[in-house]
Amino acid sequence: MPSRYAQWMYDWEHRLTSVDNNRVVRPLEWGVEWARDCPCRNGFRPGQTPGLALDDPEKFILDYNRRIVAASDEFYSYARPTDFRLETRGIQVFSTREVPDPKLEAKVKGTFAEFLRFTSPVKTPYPENNLVNARWFPAKGRRAVILLPHWNADAISYVALCKLLNMLGIAVLRLTMPYHDIRMPAETSRADYAVSANIGRTLDAVRQGVVDIRSCLDWLEEQGYSQLGIVGTSLGSCYAFIATAHDPRIRVAAFNHASTYVADVVWHGQSTRHIRQGIEQQIDLDRLRQAWLAVSPMSYFKQFSRWPRRSLIIYAKYDLTFLPELSRQVVEEFERHRLDHEVAVLPCGHYTMGETPYKYMDGWQLANFLRTAF
Repeated sequence: MPSRYAQWMYDWEHRLTSVDNNRVVRPLEWGVEWARDCPCRNGFRPGQTPGLALDDPEKFILDYNRRIVAASDEFYSYARPTDFRLETRGIQVFSTREVPDPKLEAKVKGTFAEFLRFTSPVKTPYPENNLVNARWFPAKGRRAVILLPHWNADAISYVALCKLLNMLGIAVLRLTMPYHDIRMPAETSRADYAVSANIGRTLDAVRQGVVDIRSCLDWLEEQGYSQLGIVGTSLGSCYAFIATAHDPRIRVAAFNHASTYVADVVWHGQSTRHIRQGIEQQIDLDRLRQAWLAVSPMSYFKQFSRWPRRSLIIYAKYDLTFLPELSRQVVEEFERHRLDHEVAVLPCGHYTMGETPYKYMDGWQLANFLRTAF
C-alpha cells in the first residue's frame, strides 16, 4: 500500500492529467508513406513506396526500424540550413488546453522577444511545422545550451529557467519541438502529431526534432559558442538523448525525466492513455516497442558512449507517466556503459514536477549541474 504522501502525490498527478480534456483517440496507422523521403530506405528511391510497405506495412516498419538502428548516423544526418535568421515578434502562449488561461494571455500581451527561424532540413506536409522556431536568450561567453520542453508545452514554459541560466552566463535556445506552438498545423489544437497512433509520422517527428537540434548547434557555433550542451524534459529528453548520441559537439546533457522506450511510455503513461486506447486492439506492447525502436533512447547507448561528456539524469519517485522503474533502467545503462553521470530523484510525479515547490527543486538541480558541468 502506498504511504499517505505517495497517495497524496498520486491523487495530485491524476488531477493534473485530467485538466486537458481535448485529447483525441485515433486508430492505429502504420504511416509507411512517411518513410518515402527518409534515409535507410534500403535502396528505394526518394518518393517511392515499396510494394512490401503496402502489402505488409507492419513487417516493413519493423524491418525499417532495424535498418535505422544499424545505420543511425545516416538516419539522423542532415543538410545544414542556409537561411538562419533572427526575428523579433510578439510573445504568444499557444496553449494546448481547450480553454486557455486568460492570466497567461494577459501576462505576455505587448511583450516581444527574439526568435531564431530557419527551414527544417526535414520536410513535412505542414508548412507551419517546416519553419523551425527557437526563442533566443543570449549571454556573453562561450557556453550555450539548447532547451527542449515537454510534450504539449506552451510557448512560455521554461522561460524562468532560461533566464536563470542566463544569470549563470549560459546562453539558451529554447527550441519549439515539431508540431508544437507556432509550428502546430491548423488542423490540430494539441501537439498530437509529435507522438500519435500514426507509427511512421511519429518516427519522422523524432527524426525532425533531432535534426533541428543539430541545426541549432550549427547556428550557435556561428555565433561563437564553443561549449555546447542540451537540456530536455520528458519528450524533449528523448530528443535530447538521441541528438547527443549522434553529435559530438554536445558535451553536457541534462535529461529531465528519462525513460527507455517510447512504446513503454505510451503504453503505461497517464498522459498517453488516449493513444493506447486507439491502438491496443491492433498491436501489443512488444510489437509497438519494435515499431518505435529507432526513436527510443535505449537503442543508442553504444552511439552515446562514443564521445566523453557529462550527463545529469533527473526522475520523479511518484511518476505515473515516465514510470520510475523505467528511469532506473536508464540509470543502470549509464552505469553499465561507465558513463560520466549524476542522478537526482525528486519526491514528486511527472506533472507535479512543474508545481511549487518541486519546480524549484528541479530548477536548482539543473542550474547547479550546468553551472559547473562545462
